[in-house]
Amino acid sequence: MKAKRNDKIATGVLYTVAGLIVLLLVALLGYILVRGVPYISWHFLTSPSKAYQAGGGIGIQLFNSLYLLLITMVISIPISMGAGIYLSEYAPKNRVTDLVRTSIEILSSLPSVVVGLFGFLVFVIQFDYGFSIISGAFALTFFNLPLLTRNVEESLQSVAYSQREAGLALGLSRWETVGKIVVPDALPGILTGVILSSGRIFGEAAALIYTAGQSAPALNFSDWNPLSITSPIGLFRQAETLAVHIWKINTEGTMPDGAQVSAGASAVLILVVLLFNFGARIIGARLHKRMTSS
Repeated sequence: MKAKRNDKIATGVLYTVAGLIVLLLVALLGYILVRGVPYISWHFLTSPSKAYQAGGGIGIQLFNSLYLLLITMVISIPISMGAGIYLSEYAPKNRVTDLVRTSIEILSSLPSVVVGLFGFLVFVIQFDYGFSIISGAFALTFFNLPLLTRNVEESLQSVAYSQREAGLALGLSRWETVGKIVVPDALPGILTGVILSSGRIFGEAAALIYTAGQSAPALNFSDWNPLSITSPIGLFRQAETLAVHIWKINTEGTMPDGAQVSAGASAVLILVVLLFNFGARIIGARLHKRMTSS
C-alpha cells in the first residue's frame, strides 16, 4: 500500500510539473501573439521599415531572414550529411573519433554570441567579407553544424543493422548500401532535424549582430547579380534579419510606433518558428508512414 501511495504521489508531482511547463509556454506564446497579431497585415509584411516615422513594416527584414536561412542550409546540410555518415558508418572507435564527437558536443554548447564574435573576427575582419549575408551564413553554419551532424548520425544509427546486412548480402558495396538503403530509411528523422534547425536559425539574433549587420538597405529587385550590394540575392550586402530588427527597435527607440512594430514582428517570428516545428512533425510522420507502408 505504501509503495502504491508513493507511486501516486510521484506521478502526481510529475504531471503537475509537466502541466506548469506547458502552461508557462502557452502563456508566453499567447502573450506575444495576442499583442502582435492585430498589427500583422499584408502592408506590414511587405513594406520596408521606417526609422523616424510611423507606418513601417518588416518586408526587407523578413526577406533577409529567409534568404540567410537558405544560404546557411545550402552550406551546412552537405557538410553535416558527410560528417554524420562518416561518424555513423565509417568512423572506427578510437580516440580520434571520440575527440571529434567531444568537439561536436562542445560546439553545440557554445553561446551564440561567442559564435558571432568568432564570425566577426574571422569572416568580417580576417577574410574581409564585411558585414554581409555570407559572413552571417558562415557564422550560422558553425552554429548549426553540431546539431545537424548529431541528428544525421542518430538518425542513421536508428536504422536496424539488418538493413545493412541485407544490402551487403545482395552484393551492394558499402557506399551503395548507405546511399540506397540506410540514408533513405533514415530520411524522416534527418528531414525533421533539418526543419527544426531551420527554425532555430530563423530566430537567431546574437550571432548575426556581429556578422550580417544591423541595417537593411533598399533592394533593387530588377538586379539579380549575387555580387551586387543592392541585389536581393547579393551575398556581400548587409542584411538585418527579423530577430535583429526586434532587438534594434527595443534598444534604439527611434520609431514612434516601435512598440507596435516590435510586437507585430515578434508575433511573425513566433508564428514562423511554430510553422517550422509543426511542419517538421507532420512531414516526418508522413514520410515514416509512407516508408513503413511501402
